[in-house]
Amino acid sequence: MQYEEIQVKAANGMVILLLNIALMIASLVGFIFGCIFAGRDTSSILGVMLITVSSLYLFIAGPILFGGLKILKPKEALVLTLFGKYYGTLKGEGFYFVNPFATAINPTMPAATTAAFTAAVDLNQDKNAAERAAAVGKLNKKISLKVMTLNNEKQKINDQLGNPIIIGIVVIWRVVNTAKAVFNVDNYTEYLSIQCDSSLRNIVSQYPYDSTGDDNEKSLRGSSREIAERLREEIQSKVEIAGLEILEARITHLAYAPEIAAAMLQRQQASAIIDARQMIVEGAVGMVEMALSKLNENDIVHLDEERKAAMVSNLLVVLCGNRDAQPVVNSGSIY
Repeated sequence: MQYEEIQVKAANGMVILLLNIALMIASLVGFIFGCIFAGRDTSSILGVMLITVSSLYLFIAGPILFGGLKILKPKEALVLTLFGKYYGTLKGEGFYFVNPFATAINPTMPAATTAAFTAAVDLNQDKNAAERAAAVGKLNKKISLKVMTLNNEKQKINDQLGNPIIIGIVVIWRVVNTAKAVFNVDNYTEYLSIQCDSSLRNIVSQYPYDSTGDDNEKSLRGSSREIAERLREEIQSKVEIAGLEILEARITHLAYAPEIAAAMLQRQQASAIIDARQMIVEGAVGMVEMALSKLNENDIVHLDEERKAAMVSNLLVVLCGNRDAQPVVNSGSIY
């Protein structure tokens, strides 16, 4: 069953609070007068009625009505159930009064309070203080509507070429449908985390870590924006049932796995050296061609084929060498 959010019609909490207090005071006064009338005349019906009605409101109805008072801060909501059925969602900051028998539910609170309790014990804090903090946390059934961040642990995933990489993402999200978040899934924060891991593995397996030379090929390192957008769309399609909205998904860490990092670094260095050498050679050939053309145009010197070959060889050595060329002065003929 797909639950849709229903807005609860709530009364002004301050009005109900003051009215309830006034009625409880009136009940107390009525109880006192009832006792006085009953003391004077044990058969007084008025005294018995005053005692009965005043006691019912003072000790039963009044305290029950206090349970219907709810305070909400900005960007908070309460999902209410009435005798096991979805009653509605209370939204908007303020002081409200709802059905006192309606109870709030938040499936993420037990896990959160347990984690807080474990952390407190691990830090050698007072166990009693940790238990009290956990008990207070369990009473807070409010669902946050604020924009939240999910930063999952880094994962080792194989890319399209089968290379293991370490990747981590951060997801910016918020709850937009409280009924779906509470009733359609068991724990919407855990559900989101699992779907993020699943979507990340699916997306990463479709792209290589780095492009192999094709300018149109998309890669995890070179097309981070496109990958992030695809990742956001896939996560959104999976968490729609939980009433969540994915605002942004970004890659925060991307690297080769340690077992192949050194080899892939050598590969990248070799590729960079080859690209650099190719650029140097292309530039050197162009410069040699330009030099020969200028010499011929300006009729500076006439070179036969053998001298042209020697000049080309010398220029290529100078232009393509890793170190500065050492000049050699030839005082005689080359023949």
